[in-house]
Amino acid sequence: MTANSRRQALKARLNSGEIVVAPGIFDMISVRLADTMNFDCLYMTGFGTVASYLGEPDAGLATYTDMVNRVTAFCGAATTPLVCDADTGYGGLLNMAHTIRGYERAGAAGIQIEDQEFPKKCGHTPGRRVIPTADMVKKIQVATEAREDKDFQIIARTDARTTLGLDEALRRGEAYAKAGADVVFIESPETVEELETIGKTFDMPLLVNVVEGGRTPQLTPAELQELGFSIAIYPSAGFLSVARALENVYGEIKALKGTTGAEASMMSFKAMCELMGFQSVWDFDRAHAD
Repeated sequence: MTANSRRQALKARLNSGEIVVAPGIFDMISVRLADTMNFDCLYMTGFGTVASYLGEPDAGLATYTDMVNRVTAFCGAATTPLVCDADTGYGGLLNMAHTIRGYERAGAAGIQIEDQEFPKKCGHTPGRRVIPTADMVKKIQVATEAREDKDFQIIARTDARTTLGLDEALRRGEAYAKAGADVVFIESPETVEELETIGKTFDMPLLVNVVEGGRTPQLTPAELQELGFSIAIYPSAGFLSVARALENVYGEIKALKGTTGAEASMMSFKAMCELMGFQSVWDFDRAHAD
């Protein structure tokens, strides 16, 4: 499937009325595994990608070069459409255009941009500040002008809810939609009633961020669809699960228990070799053996 066809497929699904569930991917193992599971979309999480790639918090430390490198690698390893986090666009309006073109060339099906001040902070964490609405509107307008493929989805996120309230977040969402955003993302609603209000306010694809332990209530995909959402991302589920699994097995090793008792919770070595594509290596070696 080409990048263009992946974008067309994602756009069609977002407008189908049936919710898309997108697990967070953050490294090459997670993207390869998720790509085997027939999801309609995968989500490149900023938190998880920065953590796995740089070992740093998602606090504006990753550069455009860092992130487009990851977008290129992830999209090259997957046939599933990827929506990729691009923070604030990594600078001003010229940077925004450069980011759009870079993510699009890298193979992303969509890009998420947000209205935070630089340096940004991770969603669902305190202290997030937003730029003026008019400045974000200009970024979205530049983003829509810069893309070459009209099916490349531009997802506009506002972080205004936490510090300025839901009404301001809704006003911003409406302004971003008018500016040309394909999907609106109101970050961190705090009650089911707020989720319901968001769903009733917009007649367009809406994204909801499902963070375990975050500010937003945990609802099922069916419930979120009923409220009017088109895509639910699960950015942290993967890396939180991996971190706990590593903590457990490393604890067994540290306690001098070995790993025999933990093998049942592991993927087999054979399955991991298959996942990472060793079969093609072995086939190549046989074909070119002396």
